[in-house]
Amino acid sequence: MNQNYLVIGLVVGAVAVVALMIWSLFRQRRTRSLASRFGPEYDHTVAALGKRAPAEKELAARAARVEKLSIHPLTAPERERFLELWQTTQTHFVDSPLTAVVEADGLVAEVMRTRGYPVSDFEQRAADVSVDHPALVDNYRRAHAAAVNAEGGKLGTEELRQALVHFRALFEDLLQVAAPEPAMR
Repeated sequence: MNQNYLVIGLVVGAVAVVALMIWSLFRQRRTRSLASRFGPEYDHTVAALGKRAPAEKELAARAARVEKLSIHPLTAPERERFLELWQTTQTHFVDSPLTAVVEADGLVAEVMRTRGYPVSDFEQRAADVSVDHPALVDNYRRAHAAAVNAEGGKLGTEELRQALVHFRALFEDLLQVAAPEPAMR
C-alpha cells in the first residue's frame, strides 16, 4: 500500500511540475509578445504600475479595448485637409511658438477623433495610441505636457520646438503619410 501512495505522490508531483513549467513558458511567451508589441511603452507601464503582472494585464486590456474601437484610415480629402492645417500650425511657430504647440495638440486630437479614437480624456487617448503607435506615445505624453505647461509661460522656444517635433511624428503616423524618399544622386 505504501508503494501505491508513493507512486501516486510521484505522479501528482510530476504533473504539478509539468503544469508549472507550461504555465511559466506561457508567461514568458506573453511577456515577450507584449514587450515586443509595446516596445518602450512596456517598460513605461511596468515602471508606472510597479510590477510586471499588473502592467501586462493593463497592456493586454488596452489592446483588447482598441480592437473593439472602429479605428479607420482617413479618406484622401480628410488627409489633405489635415496636412493643410498642419502646415498652417507650423507656420504659426515662427511668430507664436506657444500658439503652434497648443494648436498641434488639438490637431493631433482631432485626427485621432476623425480616425475613430475616443479623445475625451488625455490619459485614455495616450493609452489607446500606445497600442498602434508604441514608439511615439512617450514623446506624445511629453509634447502634451509641454502644451499644457506652455500656457503658463514656463517653457522656452527650444522646448516648444521639441514638442512640435513630437506632435508632428505622431501626426504623420496617424495620417499614415509615408516619409519622403531620399533624393537619388
